Amino acid sequence: MSWITARRRRPAAGYAVILLGLILVGAIYATITGTGDSAASTTPTASQAQIAAGRQIFLQTCATCHGLEAQGTAVAPSLIGVGSAAVDFQVSTGRMPAKELTSENGRKPPELNAKQTRDVAEYIGSLAGGPAIPTPAEVSTSGANVGLGEELFIADCAQCHNFVGAGGALTDGKYAPALTASTPTQIYEAMLTGPEAMPVFNNTTITPAEKRDIIAYVIDTRVTPNPGGFSLGRVGPITEGLFAFLGLLFFMVLAAMWITAKHRKTADE
Repeated sequence: MSWITARRRRPAAGYAVILLGLILVGAIYATITGTGDSAASTTPTASQAQIAAGRQIFLQTCATCHGLEAQGTAVAPSLIGVGSAAVDFQVSTGRMPAKELTSENGRKPPELNAKQTRDVAEYIGSLAGGPAIPTPAEVSTSGANVGLGEELFIADCAQCHNFVGAGGALTDGKYAPALTASTPTQIYEAMLTGPEAMPVFNNTTITPAEKRDIIAYVIDTRVTPNPGGFSLGRVGPITEGLFAFLGLLFFMVLAAMWITAKHRKTADE
């Protein structure tokens, strides 16, 4: 044991122990956090023909802003590593290709069809991986828990999107768009990639099953009748109460003006 004691007294021994500890902690952390995002960080196999077609479309419609190799320019960020899900979301919602670059490009009719969008997305995904486009099974709401989805949506999404997905204004002139026209795939992709001002909800933060629950709730709000009659954006009782108060106040002003006019007419006679 004397040889161990001799080596332990060497100055390099302490650094070696620290390095070994850091490696061990990193390995444990990667094991814990890596499992939740494994499905989101791998890109499904795409054919070389599809990737080649996507590159051609990219060069024609996107390279002017994002660079010939998607490396980014002074006017648009790099797309390397963003994944196919981010591209599919941005292009399928019409946010890209953008006619005019702004801090937030709103939803518009898409310029590319579904095949072209998928080709471009797979080309970008082939550059450096990233969150992949979810499969139909991943976005299926069959068997989803709408009640749990409502709780998750209110806790994580309602502050920006309104508790029924009607959208709303944010700070600094930004806004959270309405989810009334979003497809299940687009909602899932938005949670994975965090477009514009939205935070990223990876598969560790919100599990794939919980994402399906949220999607089921958003879709359910579109067909659920409004028990209050006029929805007024379905932003809650405060707006409805304010509308009723202003309506009553307007009626009282008209009534006061009518009584005053009638009294003045009687006095003149």
